[in-house]
Amino acid sequence: MSPYTHSCPMRWGDMDAQGHVNNAAYVDYLQEARVGFLLSGPPALHQLLDSGTLVVSHQLEYLRPIIFSERPLIINLWVDAIGGSRFTIGYELYDGDNLAARARTGVAPFDLAGNALRRLTAEERDLLGRALAPAEPLRALPRAGLLRNDHRYPLTVRWSDLDSYGHVNNVKYYDYIQEARIDLITSTVGWEPEAVWMVVRQDLEYLRPIDFRTEQYEVGTAVVALGSRSFTLAAEIRDPAPRTVFATARTVVVGESPLTTGQRSALDTWSMISLSP
Repeated sequence: MSPYTHSCPMRWGDMDAQGHVNNAAYVDYLQEARVGFLLSGPPALHQLLDSGTLVVSHQLEYLRPIIFSERPLIINLWVDAIGGSRFTIGYELYDGDNLAARARTGVAPFDLAGNALRRLTAEERDLLGRALAPAEPLRALPRAGLLRNDHRYPLTVRWSDLDSYGHVNNVKYYDYIQEARIDLITSTVGWEPEAVWMVVRQDLEYLRPIDFRTEQYEVGTAVVALGSRSFTLAAEIRDPAPRTVFATARTVVVGESPLTTGQRSALDTWSMISLSP
């Protein structure tokens, strides 16, 4: 088994208000390639998917916007690292001849019957090792720690957000972070989001599954870095009452022009930069 190439068609519904593929849709493309990779291999890799796998992290670097086209996107996929109870998938996503994104996904095998993480078997490690091709790692974004002074967005989980394992699909976490980010920007800063900024990097760590329920969850978002044309947001998806955190994320946003004094002041409303530990 060698590194894998996946052909993924775009959908019109993948577009955002800017007329480009929405940043959260990239994660959906990665998932399609990852599932295709496991299903294309020997039975033991099929079983790895059937018995349960958990996505534990994503690193996603957006290199250029993608415009809707009838031609499929091409995703080159390989196994970047293998541990005892976790492996990392690497990706390069091409729009025609143009490299549009690079990404890494951390995956852990899970025993659905026993409801617990498990170690990779020797056969699984051997099969994954046949696609092993370590590449230059993506630069790590700093973690923010416990959020303070954060913007709070009420989150309703939809029934259609669930995956075949009965939990919220990993792709939907990016949707939740995005909804909270847009709410912060439009209601607090008052910018036109489709004309002002773009996401260039977004990392997410999955800490525990999210279940469907009628009570709302919450997304907290805070500003953790400010540049001349960019800012970095940290976010938590959590249960607001016990403040149980289900996922943490960092998002780097770049504006079309330098931030004005008014924009910087508005972002400072939710800033953690000057707060002491």
